[in-house]
Amino acid sequence: MSYEENARIISDDIFDLVNACFDDERSGQNIEGRVNFFNTYNDYFVLTDDGSYSINSKEINHKIETLHTSTGAISESFEKFIKPMKFDYTNDIAVLDICAGLGYNTSAAISDFLEHGHTSNLKIDMVEISHATLACGLLVPSPIKAHDITKKAIENELIAQDYAALSLEECEIPENIDIDVYIEDARQTVQRLDDNSYDAIFLDPFSQNMAPELFSLEFFKEFKRVIKEDGIVATYTSAAPIRDAFIEADFYIGQGPIFGRKQGGTLASPNPSMLDTSLPKNDEIRIALSDVGIPFRDSNLNNSSEFILERRTEERHDARHNTKISSAVKTPIFLGSEMDDEKLKRRVERNLAKMNIPSTTSPEAFYIIECEKEYSKKQDGKNNSRNRILDMRERLKIVKSGNFPEN
Repeated sequence: MSYEENARIISDDIFDLVNACFDDERSGQNIEGRVNFFNTYNDYFVLTDDGSYSINSKEINHKIETLHTSTGAISESFEKFIKPMKFDYTNDIAVLDICAGLGYNTSAAISDFLEHGHTSNLKIDMVEISHATLACGLLVPSPIKAHDITKKAIENELIAQDYAALSLEECEIPENIDIDVYIEDARQTVQRLDDNSYDAIFLDPFSQNMAPELFSLEFFKEFKRVIKEDGIVATYTSAAPIRDAFIEADFYIGQGPIFGRKQGGTLASPNPSMLDTSLPKNDEIRIALSDVGIPFRDSNLNNSSEFILERRTEERHDARHNTKISSAVKTPIFLGSEMDDEKLKRRVERNLAKMNIPSTTSPEAFYIIECEKEYSKKQDGKNNSRNRILDMRERLKIVKSGNFPEN
């Protein structure tokens, strides 16, 4: 199976139907197929609470999910990818949309620009590996007017790549909006992009377990190269390895908006002043100290998902009790705390002892998490999640080495 086939996430049924529709369009057998597709196969589309449509994923680990939150597909785009941005619309804006899917994130960016960017230009580079997934963006009803502009850009590229044959989208792309669509592996795209080019990067893969290659340290290093100093990367996930990868790639990180999930996503920027909200305290501690924070690695930006996942599993195993506290029972979050549950306490303190930490309330424990005394939900250039995580990580090394400064 090719990487493109493996990376595609829409369900097999809709994938086959969409490909057949456009096969017929190219052959001239059914020029009405695209027009009638949604009404014919609307059972394959999922209506979300804000009236916009999503699509089911293929079965992954015996589970099928929608591509977007049921709370609202287009609302999710505005809440998670537009509202956290601090666009200065007196200047031109450039956006990189990774895993563009149905085009909702791009459409939300266009909508916001049309409302505020009256004297500037908008440049969007959309990246999506699957022709059929992008084609689904043509087939769903537009949830907002700006989506018609996105549809036109998608259609143009699908025609250029001989996937579609007919120019059916009537909307014109405004002169001050430039959209390029890349239908390929985003890892290859990003390596060709110019340095210091983007005000925002939208990172929206389906999941870290499905596409760890799009959450790897090396991929984020490319983000660091192409993003502007005041740019912001936004992603929906709160996963520890993703947040740690941003830190190792020299980003500052912060909490993203909570929408349709129990936890907020992640924001990253080269400039700490662009990020207002710290990560939750326990998230910082786990990322800094436990093996759960070890990032995905893809050294040449060409490894398979399976290889990347296996390598991280091995690295976590090697780090546990050596350079990292075991993530079992979330051990690090109990540092500095009295524990009433004796059974849990024994498990936690066994894990800590292997890192030269006698107990959760030992001087070593308080030394490691000293910086968390200054924790503030509002972060700034000095007191922020990145700096606290790096401080705790360094203190753990000192304790483990046996050089704990007792005074």
